[in-house]
Amino acid sequence: MPLFMDVHSLGDGVTMDDVAQAHAADLATQDAHGVNYLRYWVDEGKGQIFCLVEAPSAEAANTVHREAHGLVADHVYAVQEGS
Repeated sequence: MPLFMDVHSLGDGVTMDDVAQAHAADLATQDAHGVNYLRYWVDEGKGQIFCLVEAPSAEAANTVHREAHGLVADHVYAVQEGS
C-alpha cells in the first residue's frame, strides 16, 4: 500500500495531548477508508504536525482527518521508507 507523510501547520497552541486525541480519532475512523495511520510527530514550538500513513491515496488519508476531527493536512507527500 502507498505510504504518505502529511504536514499540518496549525500555529501556536499545538500540544502533544491535543495531537494524541486527534490521532485516536483518526484510528477510530480509518478502517472505513482502507487507511492505516502509523505514527505522528509534533513540533509544538512551530505548531506543526507530521503524520505517517498507509493509504490507497492522499485523498483517502485526508478524508480520515476531515471526518475524524476536521484538521486536514496542508501538504501530503508520497514517501518511501528507508533505513
